[in-house]
Amino acid sequence: MAGEDWSDIEINAAVADYFAMLTDDLAGLSYNKAAHNRALQERTGRSRGSIEFKHQNISAVMLGLGQPWIPGYKPAANFQNALVDGVLRWLDARDDWLAPRTGVSAVREARGGGWSGPEVSALLELGPVPSQRNEPPPVDPEFMAKIGLKYDVAERDARNRALGKAGEERVMAHERARLTQAGRADLARKIRWTSVEDGDGYGYDIASFEPDGADRLLEVKTTNGWERTPFHLSRNEIAVAGERRDHWHLVRVWNFTRTPRAFELRPPLEAHIDLTPTSFLAALR
Repeated sequence: MAGEDWSDIEINAAVADYFAMLTDDLAGLSYNKAAHNRALQERTGRSRGSIEFKHQNISAVMLGLGQPWIPGYKPAANFQNALVDGVLRWLDARDDWLAPRTGVSAVREARGGGWSGPEVSALLELGPVPSQRNEPPPVDPEFMAKIGLKYDVAERDARNRALGKAGEERVMAHERARLTQAGRADLARKIRWTSVEDGDGYGYDIASFEPDGADRLLEVKTTNGWERTPFHLSRNEIAVAGERRDHWHLVRVWNFTRTPRAFELRPPLEAHIDLTPTSFLAALR
């Protein structure tokens, strides 16, 4: 069996075992990797080393899919294509996996002009914009692009409205904390959750302020994956970024499932990101 490709049944078993450990890991629960490995050996007849490497392969797939992965299994990208299909089968059967439970009461309160979100002490960890110089990718970007052909990471995150709202709620808390700590509690109380209180279409999600009272318009993009996970921007968001470039900020929140971190991008966006058209409006001639 050594050197042979894994069957779909074996792949399904390895993927299910990996997600069982990952679920515990994300919940902060202890689990025994050696015990998991021994149980999988009995189910598949594979060796300890083969199973260890397969779990590293799954970490690589998860990284390419913009999903969290088990830190104890460093991504290893040399694997059969069937493994990607196996991970996608598991994810597609569980659309709500990692869907955050947003503060429904916070949304309701925001519509009424109040606030019941996280405490004002909850500042986000804001870091520099990632670059190849300060954060080399753990897996080759071309490999991740291949996975992206099978699985539109940005589209899945864009459809996950719960994730998007949870990220916005987290940034709202950050903005209130930032202004309160700057001695501008008066401005903190005036921050508006535009996407909830007024609806989508403004080209930004949150209307906040600088400590001097200047407008600070925030478009929030949230993913569970690492900082290079792709995301969608609408035509309107790009247009508003250009029109309000002195006040518009893109707040990129990542690693949301574990410890949310963020960085900011300012117009012109083309200086920081590659914009790729993904759809076209078709009309008969």
